[in-house]
Amino acid sequence: MGEPNHVVTPGEARTLAGLFRERVKRSPDAVAYKQYDQATSEWVSRTWREVGEQVARWQAALQKEDFSPGDRVAVMLRNCQEWVIFDQACLGLGLITVPLYTDDRPDNIAYILKDAGAKLLLLGGRQQWKRLQEVRERLDTVNRIVTVQAVDPAEFPEDPRLKSLDEWAPEGDHELITRDVDPGSLATVVYTSGTTGRSKGVMLTHQNILQNAYAAQQCAPMGGEDLFLSFLPLSHTLERTGGCYMPMMVGAQVAFARSVQGLAEDLMNLRPTVLISVPRIYERIYGRITAGLEEKSGFARFLFHTTVSVGWHRFEHEQGRAGWHPKLLLWPLLKKIVAGKVTERLGGRLRYAVCGGAPLPPPIARFFIGLGLPVFHGFGMTEASPVVAVNRPDDNVPASVGCALPGVEVSIGKDEELLVRGPSVMQGYWNNEQATADTIDKDGWLHSGDKARIDEQGHIFIIGRIKEILVLGNGEKVPPADMEMAITLDPIFEQAMVLGEGKPYLTALVVLSPDEWKKLAEELEVDPDSSEDLYSRKVEKALLERAGKQLTEFHGYAQVRRLTPTLEPWDVDNGLLTPTMKLKRALILERYSKQIEAMYEAHSKR
Repeated sequence: MGEPNHVVTPGEARTLAGLFRERVKRSPDAVAYKQYDQATSEWVSRTWREVGEQVARWQAALQKEDFSPGDRVAVMLRNCQEWVIFDQACLGLGLITVPLYTDDRPDNIAYILKDAGAKLLLLGGRQQWKRLQEVRERLDTVNRIVTVQAVDPAEFPEDPRLKSLDEWAPEGDHELITRDVDPGSLATVVYTSGTTGRSKGVMLTHQNILQNAYAAQQCAPMGGEDLFLSFLPLSHTLERTGGCYMPMMVGAQVAFARSVQGLAEDLMNLRPTVLISVPRIYERIYGRITAGLEEKSGFARFLFHTTVSVGWHRFEHEQGRAGWHPKLLLWPLLKKIVAGKVTERLGGRLRYAVCGGAPLPPPIARFFIGLGLPVFHGFGMTEASPVVAVNRPDDNVPASVGCALPGVEVSIGKDEELLVRGPSVMQGYWNNEQATADTIDKDGWLHSGDKARIDEQGHIFIIGRIKEILVLGNGEKVPPADMEMAITLDPIFEQAMVLGEGKPYLTALVVLSPDEWKKLAEELEVDPDSSEDLYSRKVEKALLERAGKQLTEFHGYAQVRRLTPTLEPWDVDNGLLTPTMKLKRALILERYSKQIEAMYEAHSKR
């Protein structure tokens, strides 16, 4: 590991641009980023000095645009070094970066650009420019549109604002600029992908983010030997703080994954030591492994489950929560013949597999930790820059989201709401004083909207979103997210939404895996292509049985009595998911209103 003086402190950096300049100064010849070159089919490395030269080049182009410090500029790129170069070029000039999701709906992108008053938009190329054509006339605050890849002007209506990167920022020798910006001034406005209503712009300062990155790395020491694999969108604050600024702070390398689809191959080829992810990735790997186990012999399955069991006991013993047991003597052998084969598929070098953004199902945490993967569950919110709490290597309670970061205060308020206070809490919402007042109280506590409890050791346990807690007709309260998480542990259920507010019993809408549905249809001797069969009581009964097996640990009133399947996935394009993969519950309720009504119809006629 690098010595502590390799870490750039918030005091030394002062601003995010200062952090970058200091890293270039301290580690000029160290590799900063690795990126796949489609033309040569090779991974290309860039040193901090080379990245600094590119930042200076982009700054020269930005200065020609006649911007003033405090102006907003937007970026809509997949994860790549150009994202970071643009961000740093803007921050060094005192501009405010507004990140956009590449797969967000054009209507929402137009809204964000207008609300933020963004004057420049950086795009990837043809595909993204094509998506924005339907809202092009609404981008009236934008004076310049730059594409990293050149766009054929003949393919689209003429737009004098459009320039390719090479045209806009010609190569040349330029000096890196770091303006003297107040550390408490805005660095970025990040629009939350709201599950209801319009997105809100979270205002984060340079020090908000620096303090958060610094506190996070104190929980998990890292250095120049570490390699981060970046694949969560950089528009997601978890990836930006944890996967961009934190590696910059400690001098680690970052490799940009080619795509989520190519993630498995990238893990094996790049062999990262740090991975920041969301539960969905672990759920997919878990699903593939467990589905593959079904094809194995009984002995192979026994050996695998024994490995997970012994590995889990080993973990609990190391954490001081379990005594020594003779079965631990089996671990070196089980690691070699079973666990090692799984961890090798993830590169074999992972020291930190950090999981945030949503709850991690306990069986999945137990599964991976039992195989020797160091999984650390945490909790954050964009409004807190974003990390609030995380488990540590020497204090890892996977059912919790860990203890609060150094310098961060947490408390439990009314309705068991988790409250957060500290140097990384946002300044407020852009152009929305009322929402700010509703979220940050007069004592500086940020209201998370999450129900939680905190144990005597300070571990935080998230119970569910306050607004999403279902209250049944008999007054019983149910956290739907926990049930949905449990249901989707069965690979046939790709997505699930539990319903029942004010109703006599719970029901669910479920999106089926096409492959697993075909297997079930064959078992039930029904036609997988027939919608009549899909909605039949025979299929519903079989699906209810499978969902019920995942809900055995829930109370009797927290059981699903009726269920409606669909093969139409809920995604960002059809408006049923936010860009951060959260359910837009109100829109799903509206879309499936007739099916929901039918699930309660028989009961209402009694």
